Amino acid sequence: MRAVVIGAGIAGLVAARGLVNAGVDVLVIERSRSVGGRMATRRVGAATLDHGAQFFTTRTPAFRKQVGEWVERGLVRVWSHGFGTDDGYPRFVATAGMNSLAKDLAVGLEVECSTMAFAVRAGEGPPSATTYPWQVVIDDGSTRAADAIVITTPLPQAFALLADTSVGLDDTLFRTDYDRTITMLAVLDHPGIVPNPGGVQEPDSTFSFIGDSMAKGVSAEPAITFHATASWSEQHWSESKEQLLDSLESAAAPWLGDATVVERQLKKWRFATPRTIWPDPYWATPDNTIILAGDAFAGPRIEGAHNSGMAAAHSLTT
Repeated sequence: MRAVVIGAGIAGLVAARGLVNAGVDVLVIERSRSVGGRMATRRVGAATLDHGAQFFTTRTPAFRKQVGEWVERGLVRVWSHGFGTDDGYPRFVATAGMNSLAKDLAVGLEVECSTMAFAVRAGEGPPSATTYPWQVVIDDGSTRAADAIVITTPLPQAFALLADTSVGLDDTLFRTDYDRTITMLAVLDHPGIVPNPGGVQEPDSTFSFIGDSMAKGVSAEPAITFHATASWSEQHWSESKEQLLDSLESAAAPWLGDATVVERQLKKWRFATPRTIWPDPYWATPDNTIILAGDAFAGPRIEGAHNSGMAAAHSLTT
């Protein structure tokens, strides 16, 4: 079997690893320059900041097993047991930034980054030893042939990829909307005053999460990630980069103390969080050759994306 996985976030990488372990020939296609999706880490000078997911929890046996392996290898550690209140439930972080976990999952996989899937279409001619039932069309006009395709992009993007196929598309599923998130990465001349353990959830009407990268052990230099709320992000989405940075830095003042922002960068997540979570861990065509997976199926968390990718791989190999 030849499978193509579209999207190298955690769902796509976990699906690819599961398929490879089952003996499937797998190619992963990723439009960005690196794997990871929202498991994103940026280096700004000597500072390191996670600008997507800030931490993760474990609720299911499958993900606990994966996280346990990462802990044993020193890739993951417990950051805290709550923000403001210690509830005894561990929040994990990657010791070298969230993107390091995606890169770990990608080791040994065939991954084409900076490769944008433009469309999925039926293969030329009937399936045989030399032809495949599906092709992924790349934006440069080239194609990647496959017996099966796993799509882990946000659902509106998956809908666009499949629009010209005969796949029966469920409009309710594919029109799933997502909250947006605007993020400011701030490098400081000295530490700010984010309270221990260095994270604040839903502090005010502007920010949904504030994460101190030095406090959580990711950055050698003072740096803070500020995630704006979905409502603030929606309201201000069309403003210029400088307008957004000025507004966010002003709102961040209570968490900076007397520290000065020496560098600031902006990240806009158009498909940050699915507003509707579907009950099944994946969606598949009746012949099981097109499969959709990701956090819209198993929950808007790293764990949900992981488990959805695992379920997608299992569905192709059983």
